[in-house]
Amino acid sequence: FKGTQKFGFTEFSLPKGMLTLLKDDIKVSPNGMIYVQPHIRRSLLAKMLNEILDTRVMLKGSMKGVKDDKTFLRLQNARQLSLKLLANVTYGYTSASYSGRMPCVELADSIVQYGRETLERAVQLIESEPKWGAKVVYGDTDSLFIYLEGRTKDDAFKIGHDIADTVTAHNPKPVKLKFEKVYLPSVLLAKKRYVGYKFEHPEDEVPTFDAKGIETVRRDGNAALQRIQEACIRILFRTRDLSQVKSFLQRQWQKILEGRVNMQDFIVAKEVRLGTYSDKVAPPPGAAVATRKMMLDPRAEPQHAERVPYIISQGEPKARLNDQAVSPEIMLANP
Repeated sequence: FKGTQKFGFTEFSLPKGMLTLLKDDIKVSPNGMIYVQPHIRRSLLAKMLNEILDTRVMLKGSMKGVKDDKTFLRLQNARQLSLKLLANVTYGYTSASYSGRMPCVELADSIVQYGRETLERAVQLIESEPKWGAKVVYGDTDSLFIYLEGRTKDDAFKIGHDIADTVTAHNPKPVKLKFEKVYLPSVLLAKKRYVGYKFEHPEDEVPTFDAKGIETVRRDGNAALQRIQEACIRILFRTRDLSQVKSFLQRQWQKILEGRVNMQDFIVAKEVRLGTYSDKVAPPPGAAVATRKMMLDPRAEPQHAERVPYIISQGEPKARLNDQAVSPEIMLANP
């Protein structure tokens, strides 16, 4: 540590003997960044984030036991999500190089490295404990999915809380592993794509259908796809019988082929950003529909990133998808 050191967009010189003086009060991150302990100095960023996270914990705590007041729950949930986003973008501010509000890539990198190291330690601890018989099937940034084969819902809650307490005890404050929910049953498709029947409390008798990242909750599909997929998953969870899922799908496709459906359920709405598409590649269906509308009426130009609705009509064999996309008004005029 001799001479001038680079730090973020600036440089500094460490006073001679400073590291020797603070040798018992420093922490070296996995990427080589050195932090002083809070009793020496707490940074402005640390104070700000601590207040944001403490407030979020308080808001989430106020939602417990208030199941009947939907308006209050919706308001508090919106507030805690806002604080979560605020905490998340703080990392982005530091990692965004010279365009960031607080550019310091070294700090951002140490956050990522610390997160990975903490997650790997937690996985090793959980899978090495024989009394739990647990297997970590998925870990991402700050969360873990743990598979407890052959256990009941009550067992899962007891083991889950025990795991959370044990992992928390093995980490320095304020790092904390929080037990959130039990899925019974569930389907884990890929990173950030899963669905299951969620239980948040041991006394919950009726589960909540909880989906993340799949078509039932995505906004770029249509209502028919969302409803059919959710119904299939519910049948699978309830019966564990794929033949019943197959029979349900056959009935739905028969209704579609016979035209016994609501046209509105097949409307797709995707964001359109005219002027950003390459001339060498055909534009997406929504952009094609918006362009055709503008040819008839220049005032029909959509706002940037506006969602343009369309329906995929029947086309010629091997026809391109954007040629088959038509606006709902045209489809209704000639179904």
